[in-house]
Amino acid sequence: MPENTKSKSAALEYKGHPLRRKDNLIYFGSMADKYIILLQILDTKKVKDLDVATKVSIQLQLTDPDLKSRDRVVKKSEKDSLYDAMDVASVWLERALSSK
Repeated sequence: MPENTKSKSAALEYKGHPLRRKDNLIYFGSMADKYIILLQILDTKKVKDLDVATKVSIQLQLTDPDLKSRDRVVKKSEKDSLYDAMDVASVWLERALSSK
């Protein structure tokens, strides 16, 4: 298997959009698109040895680098689990990208 093919398949995706995590931030979508979702894990609890998100902030943002960060936020909400947050995020992103 060629080197670049292997690394591409290792990238995480959810419902056809890339997913990147850095610490407690999860970026959902592509910076090449007009919109991206920023998920921020605000609180967690221990379940056995795992940290499980109990409070997640969701923001639909414009990717325009010329805008100030506060002006990029189009919509925001909070959910009590990562599953619920991803559910809302995928709907918001699909709607935003389809209304170009």
